[in-house]
Amino acid sequence: MNLGVVEEMVRLSAAAVVGGMIGINRDIAGKPIGLRTLALVSLGAAIATVAAIQVPGIAGSVDPMSRVVQGLIQGIMTGISFIGAGVVLRDVRSRTVEGLTTASTVWVAAALGIACGLGAWTVIVTGTILALVFLVLFEWFETKFGIGKSKKE
Repeated sequence: MNLGVVEEMVRLSAAAVVGGMIGINRDIAGKPIGLRTLALVSLGAAIATVAAIQVPGIAGSVDPMSRVVQGLIQGIMTGISFIGAGVVLRDVRSRTVEGLTTASTVWVAAALGIACGLGAWTVIVTGTILALVFLVLFEWFETKFGIGKSKKE
């Protein structure tokens, strides 16, 4: 499967943009992971995806292509979890955990990067919109109605 230079650039750029959009929200909220980190997470996932699906001979055979894509997704999502885990803080004494929303944005940015690499445009647009709705609108809702931890994750 040879995508062509323009399609490769569109997929990689889209990944960086959607990751960066989610990162802007994290920067505005003063969280430890922001625009640059999430843009790079999403871009990295897309780079791995685009590179893997273009291996000569893969696209011509459905079964190997399926295994490559499945393994790619599993590997990226497992590996990216380590970055997310780095922002989770647990205080045993006060029985609180912080950073879970930031960790989940890392995971979503990687998933969006994979989607960009695969060219799943409807999934990308819908996923980005939903992620931003949950990060922005739902935070306002929690603050307004005193539900959950509005200022902490």
